[in-house]
Amino acid sequence: MPQGGNFARALRRRQRSISRRLRESRLFARAMHSPHHPIVAHIVPIRRCNLACTYCNEFDAVSAPVPAAEMLRRVDLLANLGTTIITISGGEPMLHPELDEIIRHIRRRGAIATLITNGYLLTPDRIHRLNKAGLDYLQISIDNVTPDETSKKSLKVLDRKLEWLAEHAEFAVTVNSVLGSPVRNPKDALAIAQRARALKLTNTVGILHDSNGQLRPLAPDHLAIYHEILEPDQKMFSFAQYDRFQQNIARGLPNRWHCRAGGRFLYICEDGLVHYCSQQRGQPAIPLESYGIEDLEREAARTKPCAPYCTVSCVHQTAMLDSFRESPRQVLADMIAARRERSPDYRPPAVLHVLTWMFLDGPASRLLAKLALRVLKARC
Repeated sequence: MPQGGNFARALRRRQRSISRRLRESRLFARAMHSPHHPIVAHIVPIRRCNLACTYCNEFDAVSAPVPAAEMLRRVDLLANLGTTIITISGGEPMLHPELDEIIRHIRRRGAIATLITNGYLLTPDRIHRLNKAGLDYLQISIDNVTPDETSKKSLKVLDRKLEWLAEHAEFAVTVNSVLGSPVRNPKDALAIAQRARALKLTNTVGILHDSNGQLRPLAPDHLAIYHEILEPDQKMFSFAQYDRFQQNIARGLPNRWHCRAGGRFLYICEDGLVHYCSQQRGQPAIPLESYGIEDLEREAARTKPCAPYCTVSCVHQTAMLDSFRESPRQVLADMIAARRERSPDYRPPAVLHVLTWMFLDGPASRLLAKLALRVLKARC
């Protein structure tokens, strides 16, 4: 590609990144201001998948795609509830023939558009189409270095797809590797993380759950790899930094937290029913078209017996925002403590003390918080 083409692509990426950050700031401001709208919703446009990973319980081999008109209607219903992030999952969502239009409609309704895919159907042309549709984030999970009977989502097969994403994608890309008992070689997760970093893609690591979304504690060799993957590039305010729930899961320990699924996090299956998450389908199983503020408040407040050993990280991350809104000092203290667990000599940056004084302690804290919310609304 000519040098001018590289510069233009880099400029577009920069512009898109700034736009995402501003909209994410608005998301955070709304979450701090209003406790009753959904922050994240997952929607399933097709249950069928082109793979058959043995640990997965979220696919079949026969389902037809949900009609595009119905998917757009569901996006409208979620937008009317105030949903700020809409994630398209499956099955394999790239099998849906109108995926681009679904993404465009999510963006038209003002939400952040995210896609979870196994990556098999990615090509340079398909990536450019996703760019044009306005996709904000793409997550691709890679389970091993070479295919085996458990999973075909392998670095050997998908490495070229990662190179295409690094070259062409104007949206943010996260490569997720996994650890857990079905993983034959835990060092594969480290190799996948290192490859993602080499391509300047974001990497995360997840822990495989059982068929009910419950924990499978990591063996010592898996746990060592988990810490090795997380250690580099730990940012103070990243979700990865506030990961004590996953640390507990890795050790087979329960977490004490309040799950707000059904309120702040929604999972809408291919039949248009609202569930707590992909691993708790059937609860509450209410049609999205009749889901209202009373349902959001009731289900967010409900205690879920599955919560202590839950491994669904996106539900935990959503709950973290409410934890910060309700107890900002405690969350900041926990984040600092988590950082010091990895680096005992860590000292919080001076800017953190300034921001704490401005927004939590200072005499003008309420005024500054209101002004920040107003500016974010105006900018986004």
